[in-house]
Order: sequence, then structure tokens, then C-alpha cells
Amino acid sequence: MQSYRITAYPGDGIGQEVTAETLRVLDAVQDGGDFRLEVTRVPWGSDYYRRHGAMVPDDYLEQLAPCDAIFLGAIGDPARIPDHLTLTPLIRIRQRFDQYACVRPARLFPGVRTPLAGKGPEDIDLVVIRENSEGEYVDNGGRFRVGTPDEFAVQTALHTRKGIERILRFGFRMAGARRGHLTMITKSNAQRYGFVLWDQVLEQLRAEYPDIEVAKYHIDAAVMNLVRWPERFDVVVASNLFGDILTDLTGILAGGLGQAPSSNINPERRFPSMFEPVHGSAPDIAGQGIANPTAAILSGANMLRWLGEERAAVAVEQAVEATFAQGHGTPDLGGDLNTQAFTNRILGNLQV
Repeated sequence: MQSYRITAYPGDGIGQEVTAETLRVLDAVQDGGDFRLEVTRVPWGSDYYRRHGAMVPDDYLEQLAPCDAIFLGAIGDPARIPDHLTLTPLIRIRQRFDQYACVRPARLFPGVRTPLAGKGPEDIDLVVIRENSEGEYVDNGGRFRVGTPDEFAVQTALHTRKGIERILRFGFRMAGARRGHLTMITKSNAQRYGFVLWDQVLEQLRAEYPDIEVAKYHIDAAVMNLVRWPERFDVVVASNLFGDILTDLTGILAGGLGQAPSSNINPERRFPSMFEPVHGSAPDIAGQGIANPTAAILSGANMLRWLGEERAAVAVEQAVEATFAQGHGTPDLGGDLNTQAFTNRILGNLQV
């Protein structure tokens, strides 16, 4: 029997709640399969910070390195700890383990409403691929003359040919496995060094993928057209910052951030990949038992697929889809089920 080592990092707020529900689903799906998930839960996050003065132990990357995959709930406690401190471990995990492809699908399930008038499930089914290792999230810069009237800050994005080429190739391959359309998002009319390099690399690569239709948008046009014509988008590739922002939008188009899964992938499998919902820790509803666990559960399905357990991944996705088709939902979707009750419905629809 195949066994996989999983580190569960529930984190903060509703991250702990949706992780618990995801693990219930993963326990159920493995009971009907020929694989086992050996899950180690770690207590890192804001509570750990208040006890130890750090979000994670010093050797947390060494602890994570041997595992086959990482499942992250959510991180953040902004009322008590600044976000740039709470998010540092997450960014370092992505960079240390070269999880350069952040894959964030947005699919509107039948039975779920989108805020877009006149659009339905046939119109909203796309994937945003966020370059996850460099760009605007590299800690490159500094603050100077701090505390004086002349204080200034410099934050410089880093775009490399290698980084751009490998994320675009990843996007081309995914487009080939989907509907054959790739859209690249930049702002090369205003940022004429980094994003012009993106334009040039795209032009050099597109001849290698003659069957893929290619489009380019500047970020401002992209957000407009995603609202107007979501059906025109299939695979979208963007820089670290733009991909982050776009996936809040695409998550809402698919019904809300509670619906939006995410995968941080090291495609070469030299390091563990990490799976997490797009949403944050939502301290405003934490502890109320009403968080939507869909994004986390679908992230768990994506983890199963990455591990090679395709049948189990499909079973989880079909159970989620069936639950929405039956009219069930959590309060954020206009439903009346709490977090556990909604997961119970998914478990009831799970066929393995």
C-alpha cells in the first residue's frame, strides 16, 4: 500500500476549522482506496508566536523537507501581529522549496451563484497560474532615513528569464491539457524592463506551442475583461503580485473566496508542494463554526491528484459538486449549514 507523509499546518483563525474538515474528507477517501496519508499536525502560527516569540521554530523548513506534501489552512492575526510577520513563513516555504507554480482554479459549480448577471457555470471555468518564486515578493529593497521627514522606501521586483520561461511553459502545458488558450497578464506599457522581458519571452516560446491560442492583456484591461467576458479565459499566467490580486477576483466570480483552492507546486518534484485555500484566516468569523470549507477540501483534492491518487481526487470533487447541486451551502453562499454540517453532506455524497 502506498503511503504519503503529509504535514498539516492549520495556522490561524478559520484555517484551523477548514483544515479539520479537510482531514475528515481525506480520512474518508483513503478508507476506500489503496493508499494511506500519514498526517503530522504542527502547532505553528499566531498562538505559537505568542508563546515562543516566533511564528515557527527555527528548523521548520528542515522539518517540512522530508514530507511528500504540505497542507496549509490559513495564516494571519492582524489585530495582534503585523501581516508581514505572520506571512513570512509562507513566503519562505514557497521560495525555499521552489514552489514556483501557484495554480488557482476558479470554477462555478451548478447551484452556486456568481455576482455576474447573466453568467453561469458554463461561463466560469479557468485557471490562474501565478509565478510564485520571484517578481514583486522578493525581499529586495529597504527603508532609509527611518523616522525622519525624508524617510523613503525602495521595493524592487525581480523578474528573471529563467523564472518567466518556466512559468510560461507550465502554463502552455496546462492550456494544452484544457481548452488550448493561454492569456498572459503584464503591465509592460508602464513597467518597461521587467514586463517587457515577459513579452519577449512569450514571443520566443509561442512558436513551440503552435496549437495554443495566445492572448496578452495589461492588468487593468484584464480585470475589466474578466468581469465582462470570463468565458474567454482558460489558462491565465501572471506575475506574483498580479496573480495574487487576480485570484481574489476570480474567486469571487466563482462564488466567493470560500470556493477558491490553491496549489503551490514544485513541478520537478525535487521538494514538497503545498496546498491551501486562497482565503485568509478570516478573524471576523473565526470560532463561529460557519466558515466555508470548500476551498480547503478542493485543495485537498488537488493534493491527492499531485500525489498520483487521481481516482480519490475525482471522488472528492464529485462529492463537492453533488452537494452544491442538491442546494446545500454555508452562510457565505446564502445557505444555512455550518462548517461541519456542510462537510457531512460532502461525506454523504462521497463514493470511493
